[in-house]
Amino acid sequence: MSLAWLSIAALALAVTLSCTTAVNIGILSLSLALIIGVGFGDMSTAMVLEGFPTSLFTTLLGVTLLFSIAECNGTLSRVTARAVALCRGHAGVLPIMFFMVGFVISTIGAGATPASALLAPPAMAVAGRAKIPPLLMAVMAGNGVLAGTLSPFSPTGIVANGVMDQIGLGGVEWYTFAFNAFAHALVGFGTFFLFGGLKLFRRQNHEGTLADATMDTNSVESMENQHWITIAGITVFIILVAGFSYDVGMIGLIVATVLVLFRTVDEAEAIKNIPWRVILMVTGVSVLIALLTATNGLELITSGIATIATAETINPIVAFSAGLISVYSSTSGVVLPAFLPMVPSLAEQLGGINPLNIAWAMSVNASLVDLSSLSTVGALYIASAAPGTDTRKFFNALLAWGMSMTVIGALISKLMFG
Repeated sequence: MSLAWLSIAALALAVTLSCTTAVNIGILSLSLALIIGVGFGDMSTAMVLEGFPTSLFTTLLGVTLLFSIAECNGTLSRVTARAVALCRGHAGVLPIMFFMVGFVISTIGAGATPASALLAPPAMAVAGRAKIPPLLMAVMAGNGVLAGTLSPFSPTGIVANGVMDQIGLGGVEWYTFAFNAFAHALVGFGTFFLFGGLKLFRRQNHEGTLADATMDTNSVESMENQHWITIAGITVFIILVAGFSYDVGMIGLIVATVLVLFRTVDEAEAIKNIPWRVILMVTGVSVLIALLTATNGLELITSGIATIATAETINPIVAFSAGLISVYSSTSGVVLPAFLPMVPSLAEQLGGINPLNIAWAMSVNASLVDLSSLSTVGALYIASAAPGTDTRKFFNALLAWGMSMTVIGALISKLMFG
C-alpha cells in the first residue's frame, strides 16, 4: 500500500474513532503520522513534526488563556448577570437577550464551550421560571453562542481562518464570521418564531423576580478592581487586533500576562482552565493533514469527491458531509482542519467555482449542527435544564435539531453560496 493510501486510512481511522470513542483525536493523529512517516515513509521525526502548526498553537493559547482569566475571576459571569437583569422578566425578550449576550461573548473570543458553560445555567433556570419551552431557550442561547464562533478572535474562527490562510484563501475573516452569524440568526430566530416565540411576547413572568429566576448569586455581586482591569484588558485586545491588525495570539498572550501580573486571577487556575484537549486535537490533526498533503493522499480524496459532484452540487454535498461528521465529532478539532485543505483542489478539478464558496459552505454547516445533544454545547443545556424538565425528551429534541441542520444547512449553503 502506498504512503498516500496509508495516510488516507489513518485519517479515516482517526475520524471514525473520534465519532465513536472518547479518545483524543489529536494525540491519535500525531501518533499515526509518526508511525506512517517514520515507519513507512523513511522520514525523520523532525520531518514529520514540521507539520506542527506553531503559529496556530500560539494563537489558540493566547486567546484561550485571556478568556480563561475572565471566566475564572468572575468577570464574564458578572457581565452576563447584568445583561439578564435588563430584561426585568419579559418572557419574550429573555431568549433574544441570551442570544445577543452569547453572540457577544463568543465573538470577542470566549468560544462556544466556555460561553455555553457560562450561559446555560442561568438561561435554562430562567426558562423554567418564566415557563419558556426549554428547546426554544436552548436554540436561541445556543445559536447565539455559535453565531460568534467563527469570529477572528474565537478559537474555532482562529482554526478556520488559519487553515484558509494556509490554502491561499486568507483575508476574508470578517466575511466568514458574517456568513456564519447570519446562518445561525436565521435558523435560531426562525425556530423561535415558528415554535411559539410570538406567544411569549403576550405575557410577562409574574412569578418572581428575574434575580430569583436566574438562581445565580453572581447576579448581585459587585464589580471589583480585578473585573474592571480584565474588561479593560479585553477592550485593549479587541482594539489592537480589530483596529490595528496586530497578531491575535501575540496580543492575547501579552494582555493575559499583564492581567496575571496585576493579580486579577489565580494563574494556576487560569492555566488549568485552558481547553488543552481542544488544542491537542487541532494541532495533532494538523500534523496528520500535513503528512497527508506531503504524500498526495489529500489529492486522492479530493479527486474522489470531484468524481461524484458537479459545479452545481458541490456546495450542498460538502456542507452536508461536514455537518454530518460534525454532529458526532469536533468542528474545530476534526472537521475544519481535515476538510478545508481539500477546497482549492476541489474547485480546480470541478472548474469555474470560487473556492471560497466551498470553504464557507463547509465552515458554516459544520457550525450549524453544533447544538446537537451529542456535542458539548448541546450537552451543557441538557445538564442545566430546570427541575421538572423531561431531559430524555429534551435530549431527543436537540439530537433531532442537530441532525435536521445537516439538511437545512446544506440548503442554506446552496442558497447562500450557489
